[in-house]
Amino acid sequence: MIVGTVREIKNHEYRVGLTPESAHELHAHGHTVLVESGAGLGIGASDEEYIRAGSQIVQSAAEIFERAEMIVKVKEPQPAERAMLRKDQILYTYLHLAPDPEQTADLVKSGATCIAYETVTDASGGLPLLKPMSQVAGRMSIQAGATALEKAHGGRGVLLGGVPGVLPARVAIIGGGVVGFNAAQMAAGLGADVTILDRNPDVLEKLGVYFEARAKTRFSNKANLADCVAQADLVIGAVLIPGAAAPKLVSKAMLATMKPGAVLVDVAIDQGGCFETSHATTHADPTYIIDGIVHYAVANMPGAVARTSTYALNNVTLPHALRIADLGWKEAMRRDPHLLDGLNVWNGLVTCSPVARELGYDVVPTDIALQ
Repeated sequence: MIVGTVREIKNHEYRVGLTPESAHELHAHGHTVLVESGAGLGIGASDEEYIRAGSQIVQSAAEIFERAEMIVKVKEPQPAERAMLRKDQILYTYLHLAPDPEQTADLVKSGATCIAYETVTDASGGLPLLKPMSQVAGRMSIQAGATALEKAHGGRGVLLGGVPGVLPARVAIIGGGVVGFNAAQMAAGLGADVTILDRNPDVLEKLGVYFEARAKTRFSNKANLADCVAQADLVIGAVLIPGAAAPKLVSKAMLATMKPGAVLVDVAIDQGGCFETSHATTHADPTYIIDGIVHYAVANMPGAVARTSTYALNNVTLPHALRIADLGWKEAMRRDPHLLDGLNVWNGLVTCSPVARELGYDVVPTDIALQ
């Protein structure tokens, strides 16, 4: 198979779909790997490294889209990229379609086979291709929040861990999954006063056992959520409904109950955000202020630590890429129903139920695509 990866063109996105090591693995399996010139510079990988790995360097994304049978990316294809997709092509990347009707419509129109990292599952019901970026984003959310809390950035001027004689910042983390757990690790490690909210008693129990006295847990109902948000210096939005838009848990009215200069970090912004006042920002201009509350809602947070993120991502995406290239996407999905869960759009049809429900499409069962 001819596999191509292009330079990411989303604002301040420095990751790349294939590392030189991943390209080498595909080449070793007998596949042709096309890499756009400069695609790896954001992670410190030169064209020469890809050439040594057996790849061909191509000067334009257009040529790769024209020649490649499978495109491996990191972020969702931008409008110019979507216009180059074709019916007999595989797109393998993060998509986050539920809050993005324009992208969904373009992918449907293209007829391409679109596999979303974020809906591929595993035997335990987890999301293994989303997990490493959730780990990165969770940890980064505390770094970003700590910076936004500084007075020079519009925040309250509060140090997360405090100092002897001065109380630490209060951090409320909404969601106890991978993002929330990693955020709590970082916040607790810095000495903050951490509370994690979740609706799953089993999750709360596991968090309580792990953190003991280093973090508190509360059941996430409306009253507890409102109380924690009002008291917090920093609120981390870490909720996820796989494939679907995030629920709006913090309303605009709740901002009036918060401390002036408090910070909201919306890690769920890829899925539309879990704060009513959230809108996507970029690393170039990451924050904005509404009603005195600082909002951070960068849609590709892990892109700021591109090398760490790319290698962590390739660790989990490469095995599936190899199977797709070796067997073809249909046979790979026949053998692995968890990879089949990643099929979001095929042949002009939506095959992911949460996306179809959110955007008003008729859903087509994924097994029909394998016939």
